[in-house]
Amino acid sequence: MKTAPELEQQAAVHVAALMAAAARTSPKTRGIDNIRVLAIDDDEPTKQQVIAKMKEIARAENRPSLERDANNIAAAPALLVIGVESNPAGLNCGFCGQATCEALEAAKGVCAFNSIDLGIATCSAAAMAGQFHVDNRVMYSIGRACLDLRLFGDKVKQALGIPLSVTGKNPFFDRKA
Repeated sequence: MKTAPELEQQAAVHVAALMAAAARTSPKTRGIDNIRVLAIDDDEPTKQQVIAKMKEIARAENRPSLERDANNIAAAPALLVIGVESNPAGLNCGFCGQATCEALEAAKGVCAFNSIDLGIATCSAAAMAGQFHVDNRVMYSIGRACLDLRLFGDKVKQALGIPLSVTGKNPFFDRKA
């Protein structure tokens, strides 16, 4: 026999896997697959490292919202983190603010199309969670902490996190500052 909390935990982890599939299969600029996905479904040590890093950034940069987010995700049974590798599209379009992709690379910037790909993948993942009625919220703060912890390695330059919850009320909205 399983209790409701056990089933809810399993549901969140299962939906995280489906969200990863949605992010992977989302449309990408020029068909270049530069999306990377992590699921954090352990309470120790990874999730605790992310929470600690978010609180550290909050204090160091005077960003109280990161501490609020860190406290908010403590009860989340799973976090999905989606990152994008820096990979200029080779179009020399100037959307990034540089005249050429070569200039962008020299400036160590991020291609605008990489940001677009990250947004599409993240929206696809969040939509999947919504289809299964699993509460979620896109948070840049989780992505920032994962980048600082180098959970994706060196090539991923942008990331967003999505905490998941299966409770009577979505804990990621109506939050106290």
